[in-house]
Amino acid sequence: MKYTRAELESYRDAVIDDLMPEHPLLVFVGINPGLWTAATNTPFAHPGNRFYPALAAAGIIPRVLAFSEGFTDDDRGLFLDRGIGISNLVRRATVRADELSRAELRAGAERLATDAAHWRARVIAVVGLTAYRQGFARPKATAGRQPEMLGAAELWVVPNPSGLNAHDTVATLAEAYSGPARAAGILP
Repeated sequence: MKYTRAELESYRDAVIDDLMPEHPLLVFVGINPGLWTAATNTPFAHPGNRFYPALAAAGIIPRVLAFSEGFTDDDRGLFLDRGIGISNLVRRATVRADELSRAELRAGAERLATDAAHWRARVIAVVGLTAYRQGFARPKATAGRQPEMLGAAELWVVPNPSGLNAHDTVATLAEAYSGPARAAGILP
């Protein structure tokens, strides 16, 4: 599936649905949807994104899905059946996350705290250290498990899988994502 620049631009500020099981064990929270994600209503859908290859490399999902074309019901079921949810800190779609203001990130963090109380997940993993630092007002936070909880959930911060985050590889992302997956009981 290919989109023209104009077609993608028509999805600016669109909101996508959360992918959320009734009783999540692990919730990955992206920064915000990109335009390709909004066009397909599939989280982390840009063809260059390494989220799903990293999840497969970590053993969190059994295979890399055809994410850039949009999820099928079976693809969604693969996450829901494993107790894995995906949401976003900021709901509106942009070309790049740096288009978001600190105020939007802070409002997203406040909303996430409310959502976390409702979800009652074991673990919530925010995907993106800079967005976490700004949204949660933790300028010195480091990646990994955080000392505070988010509601009743362990809170983790993991690297952003965007191709713009070039210093991480699929292998290093897989290692980072396996920590919260083990804590949630998804991986042994």
